[in-house]
Amino acid sequence: MSALTLPFRWLATLEWRRGFFEWVRTDGVTWVYIFKVLSAAFLTLWLAMRLELPQPRTAMITVFIVMQPQSGHVFAKSFYRLLGTLAGSSMMVALIALFPQNTELFLPSLAIWVGLCSAGAMRYRTFRAYGFVLAGYTAAMVGLPALQHPDGAFMAAVWRVLEISLGILVSTLVSAAILPQSASASMRNALYQRFGVFAGFVAEGLRGDSQRDRFESSNVRFIAEAVGLESLRSVTAFEDPHMRRRNGRLGRMNSEFMAITTRFNALHQLLERLRLRGPLQIVTAIEPGLTALAELLDGYAGRGLTEGDAARLAEQLAAYKEGLPERVRTLRAAYVESGPSDADLLDFHTAYELLYRFVDDMHSYAQTHASLTEHNHAREQWDEPYVAQTNWMASLAAGVRASFILLVLGSFWILTAWPSGAMMTLIAAATVGLSAATPNPKRMSFQMACGTLFGAFVGFFETFFVFPWIDGFPLLCLVLAPVFVFGAFLASRPAYAGYGLGLLIFFATGSVPDNLTIYNPYNFINDYIAMVIGMLVCAAAGAIILPPNSRWLWSRLEQDLRAQVLYAITGRLRGLGSSFESRTRDLLHQAYGLAVGQPRVQSKLLRWMFVVLEVGHAIIELRKEQAILPVHPCYAESQPWRQAIRVMGRALARLFMQPSASNHERALVAVDHAISRVQATDEPFARHFDTSALRRVQSYLHFIRTSLLDPQSPLAELAPAKGLPHAS
Repeated sequence: MSALTLPFRWLATLEWRRGFFEWVRTDGVTWVYIFKVLSAAFLTLWLAMRLELPQPRTAMITVFIVMQPQSGHVFAKSFYRLLGTLAGSSMMVALIALFPQNTELFLPSLAIWVGLCSAGAMRYRTFRAYGFVLAGYTAAMVGLPALQHPDGAFMAAVWRVLEISLGILVSTLVSAAILPQSASASMRNALYQRFGVFAGFVAEGLRGDSQRDRFESSNVRFIAEAVGLESLRSVTAFEDPHMRRRNGRLGRMNSEFMAITTRFNALHQLLERLRLRGPLQIVTAIEPGLTALAELLDGYAGRGLTEGDAARLAEQLAAYKEGLPERVRTLRAAYVESGPSDADLLDFHTAYELLYRFVDDMHSYAQTHASLTEHNHAREQWDEPYVAQTNWMASLAAGVRASFILLVLGSFWILTAWPSGAMMTLIAAATVGLSAATPNPKRMSFQMACGTLFGAFVGFFETFFVFPWIDGFPLLCLVLAPVFVFGAFLASRPAYAGYGLGLLIFFATGSVPDNLTIYNPYNFINDYIAMVIGMLVCAAAGAIILPPNSRWLWSRLEQDLRAQVLYAITGRLRGLGSSFESRTRDLLHQAYGLAVGQPRVQSKLLRWMFVVLEVGHAIIELRKEQAILPVHPCYAESQPWRQAIRVMGRALARLFMQPSASNHERALVAVDHAISRVQATDEPFARHFDTSALRRVQSYLHFIRTSLLDPQSPLAELAPAKGLPHAS
């Protein structure tokens, strides 16, 4: 009997272990984070009380704000919090010195400062934004209480810096010492897994098996990963010297990954257009080279790419790239025998030109990945940083919203002389700062108000019915722990982060006792009413004053997205490819996040991104080809084909800045004219010397034309439905 039940017991044990390790990777990480939050908060509170700091709760609030599941994020957030606190405290001291006991001048100046900081937080959406947030509301939180006693303003600023420094020190120590979760490990895992997913995506697309919805969702994922990895890369520099020595290569890898996704998107879009248009002979002629690459990538699909795998991939891609020209000549000779038209032959050349560029960029990516095994490498020299792009009107709107809230609430405080008016104003400054860089500040502010309201009821019960009956710090921790556990759990869930922050931060602000505890229910109730009103005003302002998740900002970001084509035409050529990639993807990432719940808007934005990347990349390649042309009369600046390309650039810029049927028609005519001019130049000289550069130019021009006529493109709405004509 025991022999029969043994396999079942073994299977049950194996299943239990799998379930346990799955829990450790998911919910277990959350509970470790909550334990670390409690440990750091209570240790900070104890130290602050033992050191007799004026406001121990400020040090503990710092813990709630800077604590993150990964230690690298804690280091980065702590660093920028300290900088923001120093900047805000310095500005507060300067304002108090300029306007002592002059509320009418102090409040407008403070409102302008907080508005500038909120605009900066919207402009820099990484942890740098947090420095701007702290610089804004630190000035308010120190300056408003000290306004009636300007002689103590400097010491108030000093004490706040010390309290925050204590919270930062304890948070970083606890995060690094207790079951540390490093950001560098997360980045390595993301880098290893990302290429495996991409390899499967490419192999599927080359065989023509990918669906449109899956193609779009995969691209959205790659965009989010590129933006997220750039943020993660900046965090790992604070944490891991091993990753810091490879910072240039990590930035280069992210740039090269964006480049290969764009290369493949362009190739995939061209193949899809050819498959939809027919005839199938052109697709049949191209497929042998695609199948060979798909089979090569099958060995890397769905698994992590280690440095050793990357070195092997680089060797395989180098061999494939070396044999590709001979393969193309063989396939072209076989295809020519079937009597294709000039347009079909141009499609053939364009497809293989895109394939060659894609393989070349992927080979470069594999070499960079393989170089991570070495501490020092030549590929570390990379001076093409990731360039974020934020609409200036979105930043201005955040600044105007913050200044307006402070002016309104500050004026209400002055006019009514409400004792808790200062609390209402400074809490509004903190709320508008914390919600400034979020996609939906109204939702964030409202969630924080709800969390604060819940904290008020719990805090009232504990302050007046529990605290008088306990004695000693351990019992205080026991009473506070359930509230902090619940708040930290909510804060760890993105959908409920606002409730968690409101509960943690503002329960601590109003209910955690100081060294000298004062039981005053009148002030307690008034202060919490002021907090909730300040947050609700922020929520209302976020819904009324230029809300960032409204149609006006979608349209502005769409315009900025289209304007990247103009940047590709006029930007400085050095580093243009990587900056064009990062700017375009950053804009799409912002717009896609702001349009959550609007699938039609998101789909349109994604389609604009595809056509912008296709046309913009082709333009950059045209500019690079023209920059390295050999000295010969047919390549001179005065040649008609080069003049035609300049005219085409102006027509494309006009089309993307002002999309219309007439501008679309002008752009098509300009592209056709440029193609015909290049063909007219190529034919007389082809007998005497190599004109491969002109043929590459012709391929990119042809690709731009097919992009403008893509039926999936938003530009297709500007033209009558005539199918996909061949090139002239």
